[in-house]
Amino acid sequence: MVDQTPKLGHMTLSTLLAIGTPLLPLLAAMIVLVGEPGTQEQRAKFGMLPFVTAFVCSIMMLAMVVAEGTISIRFYDPSSIANLALPLGFRVDRLSGVMAVLISTVGTIIYRYSVNYMYQDPGYRRFLAAIGATTFILLCMVSSANLVMLFVFWQVLSYMLYLLAHNLDHAATREGAFRTFTLLRVGDVAFLAGIVLAHSLYGTVEFDELFRRAAERPIMLSPVPGIDISGPTAVTLLIFIGAMSKSAQFPLHIWLPPALYAPTPVHALLHAGIINAGGVLMNRLAPLYGLSPATLHVAFVIGTLTAVLGASTMLTQNDIKKTLGFSTIGQMGYMIMECGLGAFALAVFHLIAHGLFKATVFLNCGNVIHKARQEPAFPHTGQVTEQVEFSRLTWATGFFTTLLMPLIILLAAHGVLQIPIRDSQGAVIFLFFIWVTSSQAILTLTRLRAVASWKVSAAMLLTLLVVIFTYLFAAERFTMFLYPDREEVASYFQAAALPGPLFDGLVAMTTLLTILGWLYLYAQTRGHKIVMPAWLKTVHVGLYVLFMNRLYLDTLYMKAGRAMMRLASRLDRTLFGRTL
Repeated sequence: MVDQTPKLGHMTLSTLLAIGTPLLPLLAAMIVLVGEPGTQEQRAKFGMLPFVTAFVCSIMMLAMVVAEGTISIRFYDPSSIANLALPLGFRVDRLSGVMAVLISTVGTIIYRYSVNYMYQDPGYRRFLAAIGATTFILLCMVSSANLVMLFVFWQVLSYMLYLLAHNLDHAATREGAFRTFTLLRVGDVAFLAGIVLAHSLYGTVEFDELFRRAAERPIMLSPVPGIDISGPTAVTLLIFIGAMSKSAQFPLHIWLPPALYAPTPVHALLHAGIINAGGVLMNRLAPLYGLSPATLHVAFVIGTLTAVLGASTMLTQNDIKKTLGFSTIGQMGYMIMECGLGAFALAVFHLIAHGLFKATVFLNCGNVIHKARQEPAFPHTGQVTEQVEFSRLTWATGFFTTLLMPLIILLAAHGVLQIPIRDSQGAVIFLFFIWVTSSQAILTLTRLRAVASWKVSAAMLLTLLVVIFTYLFAAERFTMFLYPDREEVASYFQAAALPGPLFDGLVAMTTLLTILGWLYLYAQTRGHKIVMPAWLKTVHVGLYVLFMNRLYLDTLYMKAGRAMMRLASRLDRTLFGRTL
């Protein structure tokens, strides 16, 4: 570990990189803001230079961390309580380095896109400056030296989400920004309470020292008589609420859909960077979460529920931004679920892949919307007149590949890679995600009927090989890179281990749903009539309407807010004789 307090004239390269990388996007924001309006386009283009430099510096910083270890820089004395009001510093380890590369990459692309996309907007300079400031905040947050500094930038990021709405003259945009600002306060308050509790129990907010003391001091709390809870569980549950709000977990997810009125570059930054904060926070505190199986189980349940509800709601939306928004909610559910299963590195791998993909999709989303407004027939520019017959080869390939996949993966992992599957539920978790991901991809490929069936079958087999390689090799290597201590990784899986019958039941239920999906596809394609009870059809329609209206949670929250306002007004009138 490179631990140092920087002094003027004696700064090392690692110090300059750790401090300079976050400051460069802030420099770009200042370049855009300062100057005459007539030169704003030239200054906006010149602002690309600090972003590109930050990207290069982040790569150099990651390489240095891998070679020399964690870079720790403090502008305060950790032993002095007087300096803990705002303890500023940087702690760059492999997690921080990887996230810095992701954030600087996405930030550079989004800034460059915004230079041309927003050039006619009256708030052009303000928008570009907000992109630069948000990138600066994200980089500082992921490289924070302690919990207090992390919370400060976490809180500032919540304020930036309000400013990034940009067009606050639009009523719906202003309402969505206010809802975002309000709901994120719930998570921020819980996060702050968790930090206060951690400091009161263990006397520190330094990450490594906090993890060490929490492991050495088994503290039990009794919030309610007769109910005991461990110190790590109490702290992690409160901090997890903060992660839930920022990463749009059910039921704190309703701030994300109304925020979709902002310009599409904002959504690219939001869905590729900001919303990943929950997963990054849980990875940063992984040693603390590893001491609390109860919190990991809660995270697994919340993540699973969010993934199911997000994906189901996505399928019923008719607005491209809301469809993508609920898709992100579902993917963030997967990310939190992976953390709840102890697969912290897999969650980071997931959020990186999803972030790059969703940033690209949202940046293209604006072009699609613009073209659709110009050409009413877009994207349905033609009609398919040729009907391709059902291909038994395509269906059989997908069906048997999907069902035989667990056996193929099992043999490959146990025999070739020597992974102790029977001894580790964590290894089974990796295999389970391989199977589910491949099954979804292969099931989707059956819709490609415009080409010969053997090509689709070949694409299915290739998809299987690509997914297996990605999970068993890339994800496994990434896990070893992010968490080199294999005993530490094993301890996380052990702490998050589910009861055997429950885990087996989840696998069996998923298998059954996969088989039913293939049978339904076969019957539908072949024209066979699927006999369903009348009540089942009624339930199907009811569920569709329920998810189309987003579970009516917006209405429920609105009524709850009005009820609280009435209660506050009544109390104010009763106690002080005045009306709100």
